[in-house]
Amino acid sequence: MQIKMQPMGPYQTNCYIVTVEGKDFIIDPGVGATNWVLNNITHPVAILNTHGHFDHVWSNAEVKKVLNLPIYCPKGDAFMLANDPFSQGTPPSHPDVLINGDEEFELEGIKIRFRHFPGHTPGCSVIEIGDVWFSGDFIFEQSIGRWDFPNSSGKDMIKSLEKAMQIKGDYTIYPGHGMSTTLKAEQKVMPFWIKQVRRTL
Repeated sequence: MQIKMQPMGPYQTNCYIVTVEGKDFIIDPGVGATNWVLNNITHPVAILNTHGHFDHVWSNAEVKKVLNLPIYCPKGDAFMLANDPFSQGTPPSHPDVLINGDEEFELEGIKIRFRHFPGHTPGCSVIEIGDVWFSGDFIFEQSIGRWDFPNSSGKDMIKSLEKAMQIKGDYTIYPGHGMSTTLKAEQKVMPFWIKQVRRTL
């Protein structure tokens, strides 16, 4: 597996190109991502969204149009792609495949798994490829995504963190912002974050 990463836009949102067996998966093409994507792909297969916030999906429509790729998006966040709930002027895009909860499938022979961890958004998910998690805004290095946005839920975030704490094995985590980490490292601080979220409920 080869992973290319480029922070995009004012929020430095990480866009990833994940290459497995010569096939490229584009994860979270944010603000201004199109040219970087086009310059770093060979055999693009799909656009995968971890969630629907504008800084992660801004270039969905443009990349899809240029490369004729399907967009895979968690069902709970599909409304954000078309409706621009934060009024940022996000170019509207439309998912071709809606992911409902935890779901696993193959794209051109490559196993892709969405793990549903709502809280930051209703559909917020980790995209698992092999032993790597692309965690969007669910988990960061020593931190978690905000749960105070419109359509966020502190109660769901607590359930998601409890769910993540029960997962065995280790995964390298590439988050939507900042540097990579590991699941084992983050499981150590999840009890702290559960307490922090509870205090706000």
